[in-house]
Amino acid sequence: MQPATPPATPPPVPVSGPPRRVLVVEDDPTVAEVVTGYLSRAGYATAHAADGFAALDRAADFRPHLVVLDLMLPGLDGLEVCRRLRRSADGPPVPVVMLTARGEEADRIAGLELGADDYVTKPFSPRELVLRIGSVLRRAESAPPAASAAAVLRAGDLSADPAGRRAERAGRELSLTAREFDLLVFLMRHPGQVFSRDELLHRVWGWEFGDLSTVTVHVRRLREKIEADPAAPRLVTTVWGAGYRFDPVRSEPPQDGPLLGGDLLS
Repeated sequence: MQPATPPATPPPVPVSGPPRRVLVVEDDPTVAEVVTGYLSRAGYATAHAADGFAALDRAADFRPHLVVLDLMLPGLDGLEVCRRLRRSADGPPVPVVMLTARGEEADRIAGLELGADDYVTKPFSPRELVLRIGSVLRRAESAPPAASAAAVLRAGDLSADPAGRRAERAGRELSLTAREFDLLVFLMRHPGQVFSRDELLHRVWGWEFGDLSTVTVHVRRLREKIEADPAAPRLVTTVWGAGYRFDPVRSEPPQDGPLLGGDLLS
C-alpha cells in the first residue's frame, strides 16, 4: 500500500451530526493502523477487529454505520463475515466496503453478490478509501430534498419509497442493500430508458470508471429480489448490446407466444 503520509487536508465527514462509526476488519496491524488513522483524522469514530469472529462480536457492540472488510482473514474469512452480518441485521443492512488483493476477482464478485457496496483493491491509497467510504455513507443516509423526488414510486405490485428507503413487492418488504435500493429507484424513475453499465456506474455509483461487473452483479441480485422469475426478468430487462431498462409494462407475462430474446449482459 502507499506510504502512510496523512493528507494536508483530511477529507470531510460525509454527513452532519455525530461522528459515523466505521469498523475496520483487517488482520495486518500496519494496514489497520493506517486506515483507522486516516478515518479518525477525517472525523469518523473507529473500531478495529483482527479476525472474522472478533469482527462479528465487535459489530454487535459497536453497531457501525459501515464496515471496511478485508476478504483474507484468519478464523472466518471476509465472505462469511459479510454473509453473517447480512443475516443478523435487524434493520437496513450495514454498508460494507471490501478490501481485496489483486487477482481475487472471483472473491470480489462473490462479495458483491453477498451485498457488499464497494471494494478497493490492494495496494490502495488510504485517502481514496476514505473518499469511497464517504460516498457509500452519503448514498446510504441521504434523503431526497424535494417532495416530488421523495414520492413513492410504483410499478404494479412493486413500490419504492426513496424518503424511507424501503421497497415492497406484493406487500412484502424487500431486503435490499444500499446500492441495490439506489439502483432500483434510479431505474424506476426512468422507465423505458436504456442505460449502459458505464452510465449506471456513473449515475448510481458516482464512479467515473470502474469494474463493469459491479453493475452486472447488482442487477442480477436486484432481479432475484423483485422478479417473479429472475431467469426470465420482466421488470429489469436487458437490451442487447446496449444495457438495462426498467420496463413495468412487461411485468406480466404475455398472453400468447413465448418471450423471445436474450441477455448478453446477464
